Amino acid sequence: MVRSPRQGVSVQRIRVLVVDDHRIFAESLAAALAAEQDVDVAAAGSAPAALRNLDRAATDGRRFDVLLADADLAAPLLAVPAQGAARDAVPREAVPRAAPRDGIALVSGLRTSHPYLRTVVLADRDDPRRAAAALQAGASGWVAKDCSLSRLLAVIRGVLRDETHLPPALLTGVLRELTAARKHRSESERLVESLTPREREVLRCMVAGLGRKAVAERLFLSPHTVRTHMQNVLGKLGVHSTLAAVALARRAGVGPVELETAAAPGSVASLPVP
Repeated sequence: MVRSPRQGVSVQRIRVLVVDDHRIFAESLAAALAAEQDVDVAAAGSAPAALRNLDRAATDGRRFDVLLADADLAAPLLAVPAQGAARDAVPREAVPRAAPRDGIALVSGLRTSHPYLRTVVLADRDDPRRAAAALQAGASGWVAKDCSLSRLLAVIRGVLRDETHLPPALLTGVLRELTAARKHRSESERLVESLTPREREVLRCMVAGLGRKAVAERLFLSPHTVRTHMQNVLGKLGVHSTLAAVALARRAGVGPVELETAAAPGSVASLPVP
């Protein structure tokens, strides 16, 4: 937030970025917010466009404070500056293949790239499962798109005070989802802990999407040995496919191996592990 004088009064201004692929909704919401004395707002029509706006604003020293993201972002569109709003939208460019394609994925990525940013997910309908996922991804709020402007402004100002905002009707369902997620995580962690160090290393390779041959080359093992380790991993985790093993590993917080830092043959890291 920055202070800027308006009519002789110092106002603590809030910079908001609206991200929604429905052009009319994005324009209308941004224009309504821009009418507030203490709000500067811009809009973007896709996750990639939002990322470009955020990066540019941070580079210019005018970073956004709050991002309002549509829960169901679709195909990327042009960034949409609102009438009377801050016109810092960036022209559309080629969209990277790995760009996030929905609001919750966008929020999750921003936890690392823009940790200062408060995020609120805008939704067409109440959904306890997705609202819980949004909170786990780092969102500070879940708000219905048809809520009043005063309610939305209260949420925007509230998340800047580190508050978490949910519709009252969703509280019970979200708490149930979060409790279930914690239970699944603890069970998954227990299963992963049953693996040997080498099996955990193989599991991390699986999480990274490496096939049997690639795992063998990385760990300097024979494909037959890797096949045995993979079978042991599936058996100990109680699953029947690599996809299921990867899903369980992610629930347990197991990340992928760093592909760009593979150990060289003959190094200490390449020695066999029992």
